[in-house]
Amino acid sequence: MCAGESSVEVKTEADSNDITEHPHDDKTRPYLCTVCDKRFKGKDGLKYHNLTAHSGGNSHLCTQCNKCFANQQCLRQHMNIHSSKYKCTECGKSFSSNKDLAVHRRIHSGEKPFECSVCNKRFTTAGHLVVHSRIHSGEKPYKCRMCDKAFSESGSLNSHMRVHTGEKPYKCHMCDKAFNQPAHLNTHMRVHMLEKPYKCHMCDKAFSQSGNLNKHMRVHTGDKPYQCSLCNKIFSESSSLQSHKRHVHSNRRPYDCPYCGKMFKTEVELKRHVRIHTGAKPYSYRHCSECFTFRQKLKRHLLKSHNEGTWLTCHICQKKLSCSSVLKTHVLRHEGVKPYICTECPKRFCTSSELKSHLLVHLDYKQFCCYFCDKCFKCKYTVKRHFKKCSAVHGFSVI
Repeated sequence: MCAGESSVEVKTEADSNDITEHPHDDKTRPYLCTVCDKRFKGKDGLKYHNLTAHSGGNSHLCTQCNKCFANQQCLRQHMNIHSSKYKCTECGKSFSSNKDLAVHRRIHSGEKPFECSVCNKRFTTAGHLVVHSRIHSGEKPYKCRMCDKAFSESGSLNSHMRVHTGEKPYKCHMCDKAFNQPAHLNTHMRVHMLEKPYKCHMCDKAFSQSGNLNKHMRVHTGDKPYQCSLCNKIFSESSSLQSHKRHVHSNRRPYDCPYCGKMFKTEVELKRHVRIHTGAKPYSYRHCSECFTFRQKLKRHLLKSHNEGTWLTCHICQKKLSCSSVLKTHVLRHEGVKPYICTECPKRFCTSSELKSHLLVHLDYKQFCCYFCDKCFKCKYTVKRHFKKCSAVHGFSVI
């Protein structure tokens, strides 16, 4: 940087729009774009950025994909993608420059040369390290002018702004879908291209997204980084943790049955329950005429009647079971593990459903009523037992 530059206001023109740039306090990158807050080491870099990013004059058209560019140099560099000049030999993906290809190759090699000095986490690019460092500093320099949200990187702010505008500028040229982020479009395109560039080095599986590969690797490593703050149970995926919290620890039941009014925590549970009223039996086997309301009943039928599938065996008593969750609970009973504790008394239970049934003992609420005599009970099994006797008194037989 030339002497005296740090105190000079830099002004550039982008078509008919004047953009004024000011040197920034960051000594390594003193030139700040006032439109997107990106920083640059010198005036030339800032001028080029304004021309390509904020000029609005994208008049140079790519004849192969219809993308527009601000100048001939950007278009020429983009054409390297179509000519496959810089092509990855591992996955076949092409890039506009050798530098971009070199960075991409680190995905396959696992090379992460940039290390965080606070937590020692490593990254493939310096930019990723800079963004990560803001987790420790708490810095969020990019603020939304339409709400109170702030972001640690400019790209996140740009994506967030589309929440307010509803803009979806990234359109798939093979179908009618549009997306508000280029990454979402790229991921979607793999559906059409059948591209799965992320391969597991421990088995033959391949994935279209790196995040899915990361999740899959936990099958091999046994890693479960997500822990429930209420019961300390651990999970391999954040979605499994959220589902666990909804099912076990939340009392919110937003889904109600249109037939009987019973309420459920998830839409899947409601759909399964509605089959009881409609008599729907969507699960069947091609070699017999029997149909089943629930998948698990079909699975058990295949094991018992057609010898298809694999029984799960308890390693303690050798009992054979058809369902992994039932086997898990069965083994817990052998081991005497009772993780579900009653908040009203010292009793402990093996499953959440057992605890739920027990809690009715402490309540005055009697939700199960006899059809014949209107007598009410706290527990379902109690009303069933009573119903058999009461129906016989009224001249009915219960099958």
